[in-house]
Amino acid sequence: MKEKAKNILFWFILVQPFLDLYWFYHGSLATILPFTLPTIIRLIAVAVLFCLFFSQKESWQKLSTQKWLIAYLILLIIYSVLHLVHVRTFTSVNPTNYGYSTSGELFYLIRMCLPLVILYLTKELNFGTKQLQQVIEGVSGLFSGTIVLSNLFVISLKSYETGVISANIFEWFFNPNIGYSHMASKGFFNFTNMISAVLFMLLPLLIYYLFTDFNWITITLNVVQALAMIEIGTKVAAIGLIGGILVGLLLYLFHRYILKNAKKNMLAVLVSLLIGAGSIAILPFGPAIQRYNYEIYLAKQSDHDLSDETRELNDGLKKYPTGQKREDFLRSFIKENYQAYALNPKFVFKSYPYRYDPEFWLKIINEPGQTRMENRHLEKAMLNQVVKTNDNKLDKFLGISYVRENNIFNLERDFAAQIYSLGWIGMLIFVGPYLAILLYAAYRWLRYQSARTYLVSSLIVSSAFILLAAFYSGNVMDFLTASFIFAFIEGNLLLQVRKTKTNTTINLNQN
Repeated sequence: MKEKAKNILFWFILVQPFLDLYWFYHGSLATILPFTLPTIIRLIAVAVLFCLFFSQKESWQKLSTQKWLIAYLILLIIYSVLHLVHVRTFTSVNPTNYGYSTSGELFYLIRMCLPLVILYLTKELNFGTKQLQQVIEGVSGLFSGTIVLSNLFVISLKSYETGVISANIFEWFFNPNIGYSHMASKGFFNFTNMISAVLFMLLPLLIYYLFTDFNWITITLNVVQALAMIEIGTKVAAIGLIGGILVGLLLYLFHRYILKNAKKNMLAVLVSLLIGAGSIAILPFGPAIQRYNYEIYLAKQSDHDLSDETRELNDGLKKYPTGQKREDFLRSFIKENYQAYALNPKFVFKSYPYRYDPEFWLKIINEPGQTRMENRHLEKAMLNQVVKTNDNKLDKFLGISYVRENNIFNLERDFAAQIYSLGWIGMLIFVGPYLAILLYAAYRWLRYQSARTYLVSSLIVSSAFILLAAFYSGNVMDFLTASFIFAFIEGNLLLQVRKTKTNTTINLNQN
């Protein structure tokens, strides 16, 4: 049964890119059932894996000895009950209560548990290094290959906005006026930031396989992923590509010449340097740099002469210093002038509608233009205002609910996002284990010489990369495609660092 569970888990992780196809989340396929089809498939798959694994008596016997895990499960259940009770009552200026539903929140908590189950099963099922390589290369090939080919034939979905791109990578060099939103390609996938984070996470492992299993397949996969990370057009992918190649190369050199446990492979060094040089040459023509330049332009535009608007605003506030007439004036002014202040219409009209709290948007209007342009600043400001209105000290520990936060705006900064939705306690329970495993692996790497393998180092860097991307751009820890792949990698990391001989404690000053 365990072997069958291992095979199912292997293919389950490998097909994650297919479960992130755009059409599963938009259009008729998204509404055909109460939940999206990928979510149902994932729920069934995890349930099958759980049943197969625990159909063996020895699995239950081993679980009974893992007291830390039993304590964690009890804590998780207690927290979930307290969280659901706490978030039911909420004070807000929005009469819709930000679309909160208990069933939606309960489903979110269940969804957050699924990758943790995969992490545990991956570690217990004892995957081999060859199977790990097949999964990593397969997932990378599916994501990157789809992005590159769809860009080449100009059929890729846009990374920003909706619709299909207008130009492929070859046209970038001849037409500088295409516009980043018409260039950036995400293949046929749904969440741009999530794909960027996954590719960033996979990069150190691809470079590891380039140095340890040098052949035309590993070379091709590295080249294709580099192109995909350029074409997707996000800062995480662009900066992550150059930084990831540099870190991957330094990691190899460290293991080759300091720890002396990596084989000499100068051809792989040459290939990695050529990929890095090629990426640096292409990036200035790509959507990430184009978008960066456009944001600078918008920031300057947002600080244009606002003397007429300021005069109108000051006259209105002077005429209506308090009361209902002041609010009516502010509503009218914000509706007519939000574009002059470069405010995101999604924020003003949908996320935290100006008509319910015009005073909040007055504060935002009075901020410098560059500050108003920072989406994450406005996302946090809106959420802070919601928390302030509710005025409940327990929000800090138990959260305001994922459903409310997501219906306002999904904060593009993981960990902070989970603090708002789940509170500090919930964030530590549901997201904290990933960081704890990374720190534990780093500890084992330092303490035991047998843990300091090139593979373990690459897995540690890979895990650190996605956590860094999650903090910087968000849309990782709450999205199952990324969190399942991450859980599989961390499960293998745990497996590898525990293949140590505890009697090989080293002197940290050696080497």
